[in-house]
Parts: sequence; structure tokens; C-alpha cells
Amino acid sequence: MIPSWLVIGGVVVLVAGVGNQFLNSEDTRWFNRLQRPQWLTFEKLIPVIWTITFIGAAWSAYIVWENEPNTLRTWLLMGVYFLLEVVTIAYTPVMCKLQSLKAGTILGGTGFLINLLLMISVFPISQWGTLLLVPYAIWSPIGTYTTAAMIPLNPADA
Repeated sequence: MIPSWLVIGGVVVLVAGVGNQFLNSEDTRWFNRLQRPQWLTFEKLIPVIWTITFIGAAWSAYIVWENEPNTLRTWLLMGVYFLLEVVTIAYTPVMCKLQSLKAGTILGGTGFLINLLLMISVFPISQWGTLLLVPYAIWSPIGTYTTAAMIPLNPADA
């Protein structure tokens, strides 16, 4: 039998890999030419921040699964974890394909709301599982606000 941590980790890597397949060089050029707020000095850290955030969410999912394996509630929560990752990974390809910062802002806000609901749902099962979702709850609004702050700087790409 495959360990649950390996399945959860594999799903995380697979979804991230599939999501990145939708990007091409034109998408990257569009994104790179966007004006950024002057206060955005941490952009090079964003991949590291998201990596830590995804590790926390995957670890949270593992804890939930191990606390209540193979129950209907746990399977539903695994679906919500999956939805959270899909929405989060969709941010870049959807925003770039539509060339719309508003689309990115909407996806960022949606991810925050899903994570909040997930935190509330996970709390009765595991406080540690909830705590591991806190990095997402902190970072997601920062990323969403940053995207929204780029709209006035790039009105043609709103």
C-alpha cells in the first residue's frame, strides 16, 4: 500500500506540474513587462514563500488523513485541499492567458476564502493541521493585494 504522505505529495507535485504546462513564452513576456508597485521588493522570494505554503497545506492534508483515514468527511476535505491547490496553481496561467490582473485578483481572493473554510473545517480534527494552513492565510491576501495594486499601474492589463 502506498503511504498517504506519498500520495498527497504526489498529487501536489502533479497539479503544480500540469498547471505550469499552460504557460508559454508569450505569457511570461506579458507578465514580466507589467509595472510593479515600488514597495514590491520581495518578488524573488515569492516562489520560496509559495513552496513553504504548499508544503504546509500538504502536511495539513496528511495530518487530517492520518487522524480520520478513509472517512467521508476526510475524503470531502481532501477534495477541498485539491480545489485549493487547483485554484492557487490556476492563478498564473489564467491571469496570463487572459492577460487580466483582475482575473488574478479574483483567483487570489477565492483561494483565500477556500483556505479559510478549510481552516474552520480542519480545526475540529487537528489544531496542528489548522496551524499548517496559517501561512496560506497570511500570504494569500498579500499576494492578492499585490496583484490588485498592479491594476492601476497597468490599466490596459486590468
